[in-house]
Amino acid sequence: MIRQVRDGDAEAVIALWRAAGVLRPWNDPAKDFAFACRSAHATVLAAETDDRLVATCMVGEDGHRGWVYYLAVDPARRGDGLGRAMIAAAERWLAERGVWKLQLLVRADNADVVAFYKHLGFRDTATVCLQKVIAGI
Repeated sequence: MIRQVRDGDAEAVIALWRAAGVLRPWNDPAKDFAFACRSAHATVLAAETDDRLVATCMVGEDGHRGWVYYLAVDPARRGDGLGRAMIAAAERWLAERGVWKLQLLVRADNADVVAFYKHLGFRDTATVCLQKVIAGI
């Protein structure tokens, strides 16, 4: 079952992100989770089996494009189709809002994940992502 996260899910979601290896030391997962949950333009979707979170996907839109972050699958459940199901749920969430384009970022050295997304129909747009952290926010 895939659903939007609920109050009280933060700890389990962050634990899954940690177990799946999607956390980076420069990102605050609790802050990212809270920000997505309070925004009308984003959410965190979760797949649940036997009252246990087994996959998540943070999805948001900027008015033009949709974005996916923190796609995480319980390592013991990889290969069960959960990643594919989470992307499909993110696509539905975006389509309901009239968003027709979905983008995501993958570290260039993560060949297995790049291959997974290419298998789902994503393609490399040969663009460069630049970032600036705005202090004090």
